[in-house]
Amino acid sequence: MESSFKGILYPARLPAFHRFPAPASVAELVQWFWIPEWDIEPGRTSRQHLIAYPSCNLVVQPDGVAFSGPTTRAAHRDLHGKGWAVGALLRPAAVPLFTDEPGSLRDTEVDFPAEELRLSVSDAMNAYDGGTHRERAVEAFVGWLASVAGPAMSEEALLANRLMDVVASDVSLVRVEDAASALAVSTRTLQRVAKKFIGLSPAALIRRRRLQDAAERARLDPGVDLSVLAAELGYADHAHLTNDFRKYLGFTPSTYRQAVAGD
Repeated sequence: MESSFKGILYPARLPAFHRFPAPASVAELVQWFWIPEWDIEPGRTSRQHLIAYPSCNLVVQPDGVAFSGPTTRAAHRDLHGKGWAVGALLRPAAVPLFTDEPGSLRDTEVDFPAEELRLSVSDAMNAYDGGTHRERAVEAFVGWLASVAGPAMSEEALLANRLMDVVASDVSLVRVEDAASALAVSTRTLQRVAKKFIGLSPAALIRRRRLQDAAERARLDPGVDLSVLAAELGYADHAHLTNDFRKYLGFTPSTYRQAVAGD
């Protein structure tokens, strides 16, 4: 479904891509699991452009496990050869399992020592038994996460999850004060929780959601008037939307729309 491509700037260029919901046992730790698989012709590269979700990821690949901090800008990955990855888009409450300072890892990927996780996921992905390898890889990932999660989540961690949820789901929230009101807490509390569990400010979360929404609308509805779209997403005017696109993505909405149309 197209909604599964939100945050992916050029879905037509994707290799095989699958997304799996997090089961109840890790629902407060993981938003969803994602699995790309690719087999690129020798000498060729497939570049994937993203407006990544403002969350951390834990990613298993054949040669290791990596922890990716929150992103502040558009990013890309170059795929070549044959390979796969099994990633978990982490919810804020899971972040302290991997780092005490997510803000220090903005736009950064670091190796994470989890050999047991790598081996169990790799065993599943390398066993092509009727197409169930992806489901079994997710099951292995879930089992490992559940084993390291420890005691119940703190109220502060659950508040961080709710902050991410409300910003992602309520398009009427265009200011930090709006989010604070929706969660019945102070803006100071939101700032503190976001810093500890997400590594980005509440304002940055709102901006990312608006950019993702704008890119998705521009892609799915090529005829949408950009001034109307800007107003719907809470921008003061078309110029402010264009400035955000240019600053954080490196191109304008019009340029992006033309590029998508050419795919």
